[in-house]
Amino acid sequence: MTQIATEAPRETYSRRSARAYVLSALGPVTVVAGIVWALLQPYRLTFLHPRDQGFWWLLVEPQLLVMLVGALFHFLVVPSLLEDLNEFDEEEP
Repeated sequence: MTQIATEAPRETYSRRSARAYVLSALGPVTVVAGIVWALLQPYRLTFLHPRDQGFWWLLVEPQLLVMLVGALFHFLVVPSLLEDLNEFDEEEP
């Protein structure tokens, strides 16, 4: 009986640079900072005590905005930046 030897496809593992890890972590770290800020200063959250506050004052909380910006950065900006960073790293010898 004859055996046919074939090469198994090699998976290429590309190491991510430290810049890519830092860039990927900026959004989640910002969201966590907003949560920590809300926990450390709950008196700043006016929706916990909404007396004499309008709708926009309740909606636009600084801590909520920080969390929103972190999430938007992570999901909308980071993917394209990582793609550009990978292209840049591939060009360098």
